[in-house]
Order: sequence, then structure tokens, then C-alpha cells
Amino acid sequence: MNKAQLISKIAEDSGITNAQAGKALGAVINGVTSTLESGDKLTLVGFGTFSTSERAARKGRNPRTGETLNIAARKVVRFKAGKDLAGRVNS
Repeated sequence: MNKAQLISKIAEDSGITNAQAGKALGAVINGVTSTLESGDKLTLVGFGTFSTSERAARKGRNPRTGETLNIAARKVVRFKAGKDLAGRVNS
């Protein structure tokens, strides 16, 4: 499913227009993004938890040349599925 299909599904399920569903989805995405940018975590009970963590700097290797590379430290986004979501997916 892509973003346009998700917007159509939201609109159909909630009885609103695609434009309204697109604005609502955009607001949710912006909220999640700004929360993660500030270093906080976001928990949606029954769905899951979005958080960030630090990935340490490390050495890597270019598979084509075999040359050793330095990979910089960075923040990465994590998602841990909630119990309800995991249960529905695995049933």
C-alpha cells in the first residue's frame, strides 16, 4: 500500500473526503516526525512505539573495492510493534 492508497482507505473508513484524509495523515506524520526530532518517543497504545537511538561510529567495507570506510555515528528511528498489532499480524 502506498500513501495515496492509505489516504483513500482512511477516507473510505471514516466517511470523509480524500483531501481531508490527506490533511489528517499529513498532520499525523508531522506530529510523529517532530516528536522524534526532539528526541522524545511516541507510544500509540495497541499499535506500537516510535523512538530514536544512537548508532555508534563504525568501520565498514566497500564490497566492490574492499576498501575500509569510516561510517559516522548517527541517529536511527526504531519502531516496536505493540502487543495488539503483533497479535493481529501473527494470527
